[in-house]
Amino acid sequence: MGKLGWIRVGLYSALLVFSFILLALSCARINYTLHIPRGDPLNGGRDFYDPVIPELIFTTLVTMSWSGLMLFVFFDDALKLRFLRLYGDELIGLAILWIFWIGGAGAASSLWGDLSFCQQFEACRILSALEAFAWLGWLILTAMIVLSIVVILRSRNIGGKGLAEPLPTRVGGDDAVGGRKTNVAVAV
Repeated sequence: MGKLGWIRVGLYSALLVFSFILLALSCARINYTLHIPRGDPLNGGRDFYDPVIPELIFTTLVTMSWSGLMLFVFFDDALKLRFLRLYGDELIGLAILWIFWIGGAGAASSLWGDLSFCQQFEACRILSALEAFAWLGWLILTAMIVLSIVVILRSRNIGGKGLAEPLPTRVGGDDAVGGRKTNVAVAV
C-alpha cells in the first residue's frame, strides 16, 4: 500500500482521538455550567450557558462518524459506497468539517481568550484544553485537505483523473497518486 494511504490513516486516527477528547471536555464543561459549586470565584455560583459547547459537541460527533467511516472504507475492501469513492468526495466532506471546526475553535477562542490568569481553577484548565483540542482538530483537517489537494494535483499532472481519482485502500499499490496503481501512460 502507498505511503499516502497510511498517512491518511494516521491523520484520521488522530482526528478520531482528538474529537473524542474534545467531546469529553465539552461534556465536562456542560456539567460544570449546570452544576456550579456555590461560591465559585469564576461565576459567583450561578448556572450559565456556553453557546459554543453544543456546536463543539455536534462537530465532534459528526467528525467521529466521518473518521470512522473513512477508516472503515480504507480497511474494508468489500465496502462499495457510491457517494464515497473518490478524492473529490472526500474533499467535500473534509471541507464541511473544516468549516465546523474553524467555527467552533474560533468561537471558543473569542469567548474565552487567554486563560493563563486562572489556571489554578479546574474550570480554566478544562477550557484551555478545550481550546487546544479544537485547534488541533482544525489543524489535522487542514493537513488532510492539503494532502488531498496535493494528490489531486499530482494526479492531474501525470494525466490521471484528478478529483475522480479513487481513494487508496490498504491493498492499493504505491505510486505518485497516493495509493493505487493507475493505468496512465505518460508520454515522454
